[in-house]
Amino acid sequence: MKRKLSARTAAMLTNFFLVGVVLVVGVICFFPSVSAASGVDERVYYRGNAEDSVSLMFNVYEGTETVLGILDVLEEYGARATFFLGGCWADDNVACVKKIAERGHEIGSHGYFHRDHDKLTLQGNLEEMRTSVEFLSLAAQTSVTLFAPPSGAYGENTLRAADSLGLKVVMWSKDTIDWRDRDEALVFRRATQEIAGGDLVLMHPMQHTLAALGKILDNYRSAGLSVIPVGENIAAQTEST
Repeated sequence: MKRKLSARTAAMLTNFFLVGVVLVVGVICFFPSVSAASGVDERVYYRGNAEDSVSLMFNVYEGTETVLGILDVLEEYGARATFFLGGCWADDNVACVKKIAERGHEIGSHGYFHRDHDKLTLQGNLEEMRTSVEFLSLAAQTSVTLFAPPSGAYGENTLRAADSLGLKVVMWSKDTIDWRDRDEALVFRRATQEIAGGDLVLMHPMQHTLAALGKILDNYRSAGLSVIPVGENIAAQTEST
């Protein structure tokens, strides 16, 4: 009787062991890593690591007059932002590009024709980025080292092209979606809710965004957060890792 009980127990333990192995293998197959499961590529910057600062990033393909208004508000608060400029816009607004740089803000590339870079070949990515970077560097008389993919669309060819051109690919941690939702209060909430050091806040030169900007900067100031360019924010991340 004892021998039969031991054999049965052994069989049960073996079955439990096999089930455990199957579960572990299944987890590994379906969730190979946290970053792979979440779709986050370590070569792309979604936030910085500045503990007491955040970054405002303005993607620009339109709204020249609004850009000028944004510059005035930023100057009033002593805030420095990053403007990711579309090449075809910059080509028609060289004076504005120069003014952005003269006010001490950072200039990054937002491509040249606002194409979906995840659909471009390696050569297509290189042409869009290189043309934009060369023009912006010449117009602003400053080096351009950051690239924000239009529509947030990027693929392996995008990352390879950026690397070959010495560009860092930047996304965001907070999106105001101001291009779609033309609501000042909504833009304010999305830009400030649970704000924390290292956040990269995406905006566009929209009138309702300009209207909310002073209140947003007041909120950051009250929270003890300064506003610095994206390059400085992600540099802090690089130094701490």
